[in-house]
Order: sequence, then C-alpha cells, then structure tokens
Amino acid sequence: MLKAAAKRPELSGKNTVSNNSDMAELKSMFREVLPKQGPLFVEDITTMVLCKPKLLPLKSLTLEKLEKMHQAAQNTIHQQEMAEKDQRQITH
Repeated sequence: MLKAAAKRPELSGKNTVSNNSDMAELKSMFREVLPKQGPLFVEDITTMVLCKPKLLPLKSLTLEKLEKMHQAAQNTIHQQEMAEKDQRQITH
C-alpha cells in the first residue's frame, strides 16, 4: 500500500474529505452482507434471452452468382452449337 500510495496521490490519503464523502455515498447506496460462518460464494443462474429471429437465405449470394455464371456459360455453349449445326446444314 505504501508503494502504491507513493505512486498514486489518491491512495495517499491526502484527499480524505472527498474520499470519505465518496465512501459514504457508496455505503448509503449499497449494504455489504458477509456471512459470519461458512464459505462465501456467488451463484450465477443462466437464463435464456429471446432475440429477434434471423432469416437465413437458402442459397448464399456467392452460390447464386456461380449458378448464374454457369447458366450463362451453358447458354453460350448451346448457342454456339446451334450456330455450328446451322452452318453445317447450309454447307451440305
């Protein structure tokens, strides 16, 4: 405590008036309860917190983009095949 008081003036007791008034305010707000015998423990009970449900998409945006690109590539291939087929029919 002495080393800490030397480094921090608020611990040295020089501001006893404000420290005492602060402590009096805290004591009036909270009442300290300590058991006289037995162990001291704190029991935390977890409770469920309900929150707004979040709707998740069935397909991710990336998957949708990939499917669109794949469909566009399939359409391009199909159009090229049809053009080649028409070209063959014209030449024969």
